[in-house]
Amino acid sequence: MRKFSLLLKQFSRSVLLVAGLTAMGFNALAQGDAAKGEALYKAKCTSCHKLDQRLTGPALGPVMTSETDDKWLTKWIQNNQALIAAKDPKALKIYNEYNQAGMNVFTELSDGDVANIITYVRDEYKKMQATPAAGGSANAAGAGAAEGPSNALIFGLIAAVVVALIVILVLNRAIGTLERLILKRKDLLPEEDVVEEAVAVDRFATVKRLAKNKKLVFFFVLAGTIALGSWSWVTMWNTNVHQGYQPVQPIKYSHELHAGVMKINCQYCHSSAYKGKNATIPSLNVCMNCHKVVKTESPEIHKIYDALGYDPGTQKYDTTKARPIQWVRIHNLPDFAYFNHSQHTKVAGIQCQKCHGPIQTMKEVYQYSPLTMKWCIQCHKRTETGFKGNAYYDKMVEVHDALKRGEKVTAAALGGLECAKCHY
Repeated sequence: MRKFSLLLKQFSRSVLLVAGLTAMGFNALAQGDAAKGEALYKAKCTSCHKLDQRLTGPALGPVMTSETDDKWLTKWIQNNQALIAAKDPKALKIYNEYNQAGMNVFTELSDGDVANIITYVRDEYKKMQATPAAGGSANAAGAGAAEGPSNALIFGLIAAVVVALIVILVLNRAIGTLERLILKRKDLLPEEDVVEEAVAVDRFATVKRLAKNKKLVFFFVLAGTIALGSWSWVTMWNTNVHQGYQPVQPIKYSHELHAGVMKINCQYCHSSAYKGKNATIPSLNVCMNCHKVVKTESPEIHKIYDALGYDPGTQKYDTTKARPIQWVRIHNLPDFAYFNHSQHTKVAGIQCQKCHGPIQTMKEVYQYSPLTMKWCIQCHKRTETGFKGNAYYDKMVEVHDALKRGEKVTAAALGGLECAKCHY
């Protein structure tokens, strides 16, 4: 009995020891600040990694969720080369899987910084897995509210009209049949109907009877008037509205690759959108900042070389062979409509996607928004003005205070000396 109690005691100690080690293992998971980790992730990781897709490196969401040894992750992020040199099995597996392409070394990151990054990646990846359907439904609802009646609603109305017409025809036929039966029983069947029964029925007799039905004729006239009026209204309303316009460009430039996968900021190419009225098309010299060495074998890149008169072999330019690229304009406002990009992007802080749609997913750009006056007015009605700390509105407050004090206010104080007031 004593031996049994000793064995039981040893077994319980073993169980407690294993449970304690397990708890310590769970506690070893990174407990960091996700907000700080987000800033570090965007600064250090986004050039090679995404949370849910493989880029130069693996998708970090699945990797960091499945890998629970945060001490090893910390060592790998801070100095992966040291782990590879030490023949660490995990490090060698990753190194060989990615064709022995070395990852950057981040020795400047402390253990706390790495813990913050790991916490952010895990939290954000869980959110991405938990809310894709909800986000899609919300976006669909928002798009439906902004774009007006859907095609399903229009086709539903047309179907309702067709069903109503069929019901009327069936009811008319049933009523006619019943009337004939009643008259036949009372021997009051019209002479022409008796003739019809005796002789072959006239091929157009049904049409003639329907033409004499005033209610049916009125219904057809009313339905035709509504259909023609609706078609005319929609056609005139959409005149000169080019939503969905997607012309063929001389070079197949992919925003999905550059703005989406590579995460290149819109301002890098369209710098004028933050400085002036027009966004403008970037010069080919901007393209050459990268494509002098990147994707030099691509036929589309060689179109840039030909336009610049550039010889990739000698890396020299021949200006006599240079010619402009004939880009096709997509977004085009009427001449009487004034729109300033910098007022929206820099002053108001509006993202490019607000008007141009999910540009980072477009292989070829198309006009996403209708760009009508109604669309602009709806946006202005919904968008709140962030006037705090805005120099323009601070000036307006000063002017109003001056007016309250009875001081004179000139047009210059209200921006009357700005060039764009007249020269736009």
